[in-house]
Amino acid sequence: MSRPIPATEAQALLEAILEALDMPYPATIGDTEVHDRILNDRVMHARIALKGVLRDGDDAGWSADFLRARVAELPATGYKAVAPLPAEGVAP
Repeated sequence: MSRPIPATEAQALLEAILEALDMPYPATIGDTEVHDRILNDRVMHARIALKGVLRDGDDAGWSADFLRARVAELPATGYKAVAPLPAEGVAP
């Protein structure tokens, strides 16, 4: 059984997972292949981090840092992305 996760470590892990999954959408169907390959690799690393923390008792803070390092190796580049949507409550 895994140990309780301190709130700050849980927050760091959740933020790292969001960073991993929050990629700009591809602008065209032709850009989908590159986008999906990068996203799939990022999802794999996020799943490894989550399983390590929740099932194996890995340190959540360390896992967040490790996930961020893996995501840095998988930049959301190589495809044309749609313009980012304005933040909620911000006028375009």
